[in-house]
Amino acid sequence: MIHRTAPTWQTPGWQQQMAEAFDTPADLLHYLQLDASQLPAADQAARQFRLKVPRGYAELMEKGNPDDPLLRQVWPSAEELEPAPGFGSDPVGDQAAGMGPGILQKYPGRMLLIVTGACAINCRYCFRRHYPYQDSNIGHQAWWKVIERIQCNPDIDEVILSGGDPLSLSDHRLEELVQGLDSIPHLKVLRIHTRLPVVLPERITSQFTKLLTSSRLQPVLVLHLNHPREMVQPLRQRLQRLRTQGVTLLNQSVLLCGVNDSPALLARLSKALFDAGVLPYYLHLLDRVQGAAHFQVSEQTACRIQQQLRALLPGYLVPRLVQEIPGEMSKTPVV
Repeated sequence: MIHRTAPTWQTPGWQQQMAEAFDTPADLLHYLQLDASQLPAADQAARQFRLKVPRGYAELMEKGNPDDPLLRQVWPSAEELEPAPGFGSDPVGDQAAGMGPGILQKYPGRMLLIVTGACAINCRYCFRRHYPYQDSNIGHQAWWKVIERIQCNPDIDEVILSGGDPLSLSDHRLEELVQGLDSIPHLKVLRIHTRLPVVLPERITSQFTKLLTSSRLQPVLVLHLNHPREMVQPLRQRLQRLRTQGVTLLNQSVLLCGVNDSPALLARLSKALFDAGVLPYYLHLLDRVQGAAHFQVSEQTACRIQQQLRALLPGYLVPRLVQEIPGEMSKTPVV
């Protein structure tokens, strides 16, 4: 007699999870059991910069709490619609640093490539929320022109993949990019900036790990966690696999009012990162992008938080408090 076996259910792939993300304020509000009175303003703000939240990330939010710090990072609020002097569409000078479609160079020895405009999550404080991706993406046809440009510039020894989020590309497409860069003799370091594994840990696939570690280039993965609750066990497990394969893991956070403007909370974040093999790298002052003024923490308060953080942590776990000033040759230390 052949016994009937239960069907095998597979976890949807990360691409499917991206496709199934919350994309309307009403749906997210209903899921989190929040007051619908926020909807008119949220809908208006979302028309200017759409809402996008993976369901797995929404599961980390406290239902019934409109002030949840994870929700605050992604919720399109009425505050975004208020005018804010000094806030603009290009707060870090990306336009002036452009060297062609998808190519930015702000600092000596490094070149940043905007390989996609897609993200898994739309953070409301994103400094590129107004960036003209439609005019700047590096498509398949332009990619080899980028390779030629880097080949002709032997002073470049590090390439940074950015976006959008470069990990929103398929492993196959990323492999094409890495192979092209690997062919340039004077390149030494490949750095990838991403938030996608934080909101979709499943994105760190075995194929991604292989393509990242098979190159002769030294791989550096810079993550973006702002709150200790974002360091979930599935992410920790996948990061440890990368670390054992020789990938340097760093984290940069943005200091955000109502999210992480607390020395004790930032200390918890640094310890959670270190437990997962990730070193805190930067703590950024908010880039003054239009629509994000409500997240701003004053420089005076930021300096006080940083001083208290130094008293709570060993030096190697204290991220550098910095700001990006357009035209400067590096990130500028604040204190």
